[in-house]
Amino acid sequence: MRPLKEITRLSDKPTHATAGWKPLYLSLLVIAALLSLPTACKHKSQAETELERAVQTAPKLPDPEPPLAKIPVTQEIAVGRFFQFLDKIVQQYDSLDSYPLSENLLLRANPWILDTLVNTDYYYQMSLGNFVYDQKKMRVLKPGDTLLIPGPKTAALLLEKMENTRLDINIPAFELRILEGDSLLFTAPVRVGKKQKKYLEAAGHPVDLRTRTGMGEIIRVNRFPIFIDPVTGDRFKYTKRDDHRTTLMPQIPWLEPAINGIRYGQMIHPTTNPRSLGKPASNGCIGVSEADAWRLYYFAPLGTKVTVRYDLQEINAQGDTLRYEDIYQLRRTVKSPKAIAVAGVWLKNTAGVCVCDTMF
Repeated sequence: MRPLKEITRLSDKPTHATAGWKPLYLSLLVIAALLSLPTACKHKSQAETELERAVQTAPKLPDPEPPLAKIPVTQEIAVGRFFQFLDKIVQQYDSLDSYPLSENLLLRANPWILDTLVNTDYYYQMSLGNFVYDQKKMRVLKPGDTLLIPGPKTAALLLEKMENTRLDINIPAFELRILEGDSLLFTAPVRVGKKQKKYLEAAGHPVDLRTRTGMGEIIRVNRFPIFIDPVTGDRFKYTKRDDHRTTLMPQIPWLEPAINGIRYGQMIHPTTNPRSLGKPASNGCIGVSEADAWRLYYFAPLGTKVTVRYDLQEINAQGDTLRYEDIYQLRRTVKSPKAIAVAGVWLKNTAGVCVCDTMF
């Protein structure tokens, strides 16, 4: 048996478990000291300093406003029932809002719907291998979709955007532009009126078919157009496409502007023959593709400002000077473009009738 004194000495020796505590403690003290150094001692690049200052001074964005209501779609809605479906929603929720709810405001609050409408274009569907005989049966909304009724702040912002949206058409450029203020939103090719006179049964006399110029606004949106041949006055339901196939006429809204305060019947409408775009090929109306007609319906409600001009020279955004063919030969005359004779025909008591081109 060991002496008591020796046992005490052995117990005073550091054990394996406690042998490394001093180096660890010293390391922790060093780390703490480094962390406690003033931040000014840390070197920062100029870019880091400017970024930090920008973050501190930048205004905080407000939280997104929640929608006033969410409307679940419970059944399939095709093109043929789409406008009635919108009307029902507007009627139901307009009295509950602090702002005037319209179908265009509803669409602006749900922009994804525009893509669905644009995709009903016959030629887009043909590019996917789908022949569409009756566009009115194509689906726009499906069960599981949700429409949002915007809150008052969101609605005010959207209404301001709508108020600042305008259409600009340059006849010799065969181009229509959708602008919001000075910002270009979209550009579309168009066809315009032919340089000729033709007897139109709807008018009862020969009519100058050149597209009239001037300034005005959209005064009517015809969501359910009835198609009348202006030459014969006959109604028709079918159209022959560029691929020589025949289909029913599509249901796409037509826009009617009043130009220079006069209602001429000079429509902005879709053509089922896009090969005619970029040409003087209509009876005076401004024709666009089916897809672009849906974009116009989305962006250009009642009251949208419209300018139709005849500028043979423009400067584009890149600073290039663009020159166009004088398709109406106005340089050879002293006529102002505003003196061009009536391009379309307006029939009284036929608010649902679109009298325009035989070739849609």
